[in-house]
Amino acid sequence: MNNDLGKLVLRLTLGVLVGLHGLHKLVHGIAPIEAMVHNAGLPGFVAYGVLIGEVLGPVLVILGLYARIGAALIVINMGFAVALAHGQHLLALTSHGGWVLELQGMYLFTALALVLIGPGRFSINRL
Repeated sequence: MNNDLGKLVLRLTLGVLVGLHGLHKLVHGIAPIEAMVHNAGLPGFVAYGVLIGEVLGPVLVILGLYARIGAALIVINMGFAVALAHGQHLLALTSHGGWVLELQGMYLFTALALVLIGPGRFSINRL
């Protein structure tokens, strides 16, 4: 039971925190993402993937409805985020010795952990 509660805490934390980023993009648009995608030489429609990774993925993770797929969407989203927006910081440390990409890393690796361990008992379909 404790393992399942731990998985629920991970799912809710990851889903809500990443989902807030998605909500911001729904309200304010994805123009900055479109610019980054364009600058990387990718077609503009790729920018809409951010809504899949930051809205659909978190909803699936929170509900525990195909949560592994939702978490995988977040992993892919964070991979693109690091590559397009934060690549120059991949090996950088802050003035306090922490990794510059701590937040992005936490989202990415928490999502990866959920892909590997699954959503637990407190989920809609446990997949």
